[in-house]
Amino acid sequence: MGKKEKSQYKDIKEPQQNNPVQAKEAEAISKLPDDVQEKLKAIKSKLEKFQKKVLEKFDKYIMGIALMPPPKPEELQQLQQMQLPPGQQLPSLQSPQSEPKPEDKDKIHVLVLVDDSDSRTMSKFELKDKLTAIVQSIGHEIDPNITPQTLILSELWQNCFDAKYELLQLMALSAPIHDTGMLSAIKIAEVHKTMVLKKFEKYIVSYVLAGSLVQGKATPSSDIDVWIVIDDTDVKKMTRVELKDKLRAIIIGMGIEAGELTGIRNKINIQVYILTDFWDSLREANPVIFTLLRDGVPFFDRGIFMPWKQLLKMGKIKPSAEAIDIFMGSGEQVIRRVQLKLNEIGMEDIYYALLTPSQAALMLYGVAPPSPKETGTLMRDIFVNKEKLLEDKFIKTLEKVVEVRKSIEHGEKKELTGKEIDELMDDGDKYLKRIKRLFTQIEKIREQQEMLSIYDTITTVMRDVLRLEGTEKIKEDELLKIVEDKLVSEGKMPSKLLRTLQEVMKAKKDYDDKKLSKVEIEKLHHDSAELIKFLVEYIQRKRVRDLERVKIRLKHGSKFGEVILLGNEAYITYDLDAEEKEITKAKLNDDGSLGQLEKSSFEEMEKSLANVQFPQKTSIKERMFEDLKKVFGNEVEILMGY
Repeated sequence: MGKKEKSQYKDIKEPQQNNPVQAKEAEAISKLPDDVQEKLKAIKSKLEKFQKKVLEKFDKYIMGIALMPPPKPEELQQLQQMQLPPGQQLPSLQSPQSEPKPEDKDKIHVLVLVDDSDSRTMSKFELKDKLTAIVQSIGHEIDPNITPQTLILSELWQNCFDAKYELLQLMALSAPIHDTGMLSAIKIAEVHKTMVLKKFEKYIVSYVLAGSLVQGKATPSSDIDVWIVIDDTDVKKMTRVELKDKLRAIIIGMGIEAGELTGIRNKINIQVYILTDFWDSLREANPVIFTLLRDGVPFFDRGIFMPWKQLLKMGKIKPSAEAIDIFMGSGEQVIRRVQLKLNEIGMEDIYYALLTPSQAALMLYGVAPPSPKETGTLMRDIFVNKEKLLEDKFIKTLEKVVEVRKSIEHGEKKELTGKEIDELMDDGDKYLKRIKRLFTQIEKIREQQEMLSIYDTITTVMRDVLRLEGTEKIKEDELLKIVEDKLVSEGKMPSKLLRTLQEVMKAKKDYDDKKLSKVEIEKLHHDSAELIKFLVEYIQRKRVRDLERVKIRLKHGSKFGEVILLGNEAYITYDLDAEEKEITKAKLNDDGSLGQLEKSSFEEMEKSLANVQFPQKTSIKERMFEDLKKVFGNEVEILMGY
């Protein structure tokens, strides 16, 4: 073995001191028999050559190269099937051709993950065929036993969309040789997902990889963003806030554990949603949720995430900035295609190129997209006549395109001449440029309205928080001082959120003085979300604590019951562990006794809890203890700190 070749293995026996993972691997290798060590070194040398040649050839397109464990027959067939052109099938596993061969034990299975997101000159299948042939050739030149499997990223994601997760499991067991970040993300997410499903599988709705990695915008310092949606629709023993807090703490703890197991520490960023909150955010057009649906890749899904993703693509979900972008972008893309492929384009493309941005403009204004035949009329009513933002000649352009399409559809016009297509394209191009300017005009109006909405929301919720702290009437110019004294100084709210509130108040003043800039509005959007979230969760936590103060927990026989005292009425639950809970209610008399018991329900109790004003002043008088014995029996026990 030459001097140069020996130097390649130096890092195995003498790991860098600042790399604990590498040090542990080297220590484990050093304890193996000499012949096994030599075999590992030989494989490592070959893989280094393979990596170098592949990166020299394709560099920026290679997202990862990994040494795979020997795949099971069905996994190997799935990988091999993905190397074939569409429609071509491998023989079934039962055929003699799929029987394992003795020489297969020496195969070195290598996965090459390729980014095909910016492939423009050829289809993804052509790209994959070309890459596969070249990569296999490189592997065989180095060692015939090197068996590379080329996988393009879009195909991996499509497997996830189709609920086929076997490849993810195989990749989680791989040893990365080269990684731009995607292999690490898949490994830790798959390990974490497995831990979460093992603990909470019945309640997990979706586990989704999202963020800059799936958007193609990741940097070496980017987090690995995962979202978990948990079904809370059958929760009865605790409030939804309690459920979310408990599960979130456990799941984030599992994320830390997964980081330790994989050596990928402080990278995974976990967001936990309960299904009811997720659905509320979806209905309210929360941009974060729409971005998740648009870009996210499900690593586990019970059949909810993918239908929502498809509905967003179809424009069937309540309009949001993302949905508007999709409409606008589709128009521009189609116009470009018209310009490049005149001979292949029909009237449908020009029609939708103008129609979808028109509907997007109405959506941005706050109107649900109308039917195609009503779009022109509604555009004229709103943007020409009411708001004076658009010239009528552009509505006539849209109406002309609609009319031409209609005449072709009904057979009144047999074909379009090249001159007519040129005219329609020219008019369509002018129309789209004008609609872009219209978007800017509408956004300016909406930004000012949204700024006022943010201000009203924050000040209203802040007053609710201060009311819970005992401060009722607050003048606008006193709000900042009271928040600082009552919340920040007492450590109940971070000081950085006080600065956000100060910025909101300043933005309102700038708006009143007509000095509000677009930069201020964008910053306000970003910063106010954290403040609003904190205030809402503060109110929820406060209500949970206040609720605990009006609960009497007790034991009767082998059962545990509960009495909740709300103002002048009490709700009684006889067995907290029962699947179908028996709940009654009674009036609270002035002497502390219970009135006539009436049948009630969990829903009625939750409604009363939602309407009650905390803090409630509650006392338990002697008559209450006497009535509790009548309800639960003489052996009833009052539980403290339960």
